[in-house]
Amino acid sequence: MQKCTVKDIFKEINFSESELAIVEEKFEEIYPKKGEILLLPGQPVPYQYFVCDGCLRTYFISEIGKEYTMQFAVNDWWISDYTAFFTGGLSMFYIDCVKDSIIYKISKEDMELLYKQVPQVESFFRIKMERFFASFQKRILSDLALTAEEKYLRFLKAYPNIEQHIKNYHLASYLGITTESLSRVRKELAKK
Repeated sequence: MQKCTVKDIFKEINFSESELAIVEEKFEEIYPKKGEILLLPGQPVPYQYFVCDGCLRTYFISEIGKEYTMQFAVNDWWISDYTAFFTGGLSMFYIDCVKDSIIYKISKEDMELLYKQVPQVESFFRIKMERFFASFQKRILSDLALTAEEKYLRFLKAYPNIEQHIKNYHLASYLGITTESLSRVRKELAKK
C-alpha cells in the first residue's frame, strides 16, 4: 500500500512550515480493513475522508432491500455523506471499505478552524466541492440518458484499475443495471 502525507492531500498549496503543522494537526490517519464499515444510516456524520490508498464505497439500501452504490472513492478522492456532513443531519448512507486502505479523516469542526487559520484551505475545499457537484450532475445525466454500455465505459474512464477490486453487484448497482446486463455489456465489448 502506498502511504502519503497531509502535504500530498494539498499538493496544489505551498504551505509555510507553521501552516503545514496546523493542517497536519487536524487530520487523523486511519487504516480500515476490507469489509469495515465506517458509516451507517441514521448516524451523525462527523468526518469526511481522503483516500490515500485503497477504495471506499458509499451506498444505501432501499426499503425493499435493493442496494444502490452512489460513489467509489479511490486514491486521491474524497468521500462522505455530504448532505449530513454539511447540515449536521443523520446519514442516509453506508460507507464501507472495499479493500484495505489508508485514509485521512477530518471533522467539520476542524475544517472550519482550518478555514480561519489557513485561508487557502477554504479555497481548496471550495474548488473540490465545485468539481464534485459538477461530477455528480454529469452522473445524474448519464443515469438518465446513457445506455448500459455507455455508462460502463464512462465508469472505466472515471475509475481506472478499480474493477478488479469491486464485486460485480457493486458495479451493477453503481451503473443502475442488473448483474446480468453488466455481463452482457462486457461480452459485447469483448467482441468489438
